[in-house]
Amino acid sequence: MIEITHDEIDTGALLRAVESNLAGAAVLFLGTTREMTGDRRTRSLVYEAYEAMAHKKMTQLAEEATRRWSLTGCAIVHRLGELGLREASVAIAVSSPHRQVAFEAGKWLIDTLKEVVPIWKQENWADGTCEWVHPGQPPSATRDPAVHPATLDAPPRRPATEAPPPPMQAEPSSLHADSQANHPSSSGES
Repeated sequence: MIEITHDEIDTGALLRAVESNLAGAAVLFLGTTREMTGDRRTRSLVYEAYEAMAHKKMTQLAEEATRRWSLTGCAIVHRLGELGLREASVAIAVSSPHRQVAFEAGKWLIDTLKEVVPIWKQENWADGTCEWVHPGQPPSATRDPAVHPATLDAPPRRPATEAPPPPMQAEPSSLHADSQANHPSSSGES
């Protein structure tokens, strides 16, 4: 069970999804909205995602965890939209024959999910301000808080009124010659 939803996370369904007669342990992790981040009071969080890619990455993580820890079950659900205090934004359930393996896999899954899955969080502070938090960075890191994290590595956008650059024109033979001239094996060196 891999899911991205705007609805409340059904933890019972998540645990049922990882049930197995071979499992001696089931671990459920819930990431919830806390009130305080450092000395700042949170009013709510907003999560956005590149949903198709996020689902693909979450599926890959579940497959990798299942392979690495020989899990009997693995389920991940991430919620999008605005969440109030105490609401769960992410849930991970794993099952395995033994508890240590289940705990290790669950920890790896949440840590890795936060690093590689394209889901972004906006902190809405009690003082009325807000800022986007890039995965792996604490709020108020050295960046513009109004900038959405998805654009941090994106190339600069050109104004809509500006025409796109003309396509590059090159003859096939000159492209081939350039690539041969810059390739170490073409000069007899290795």
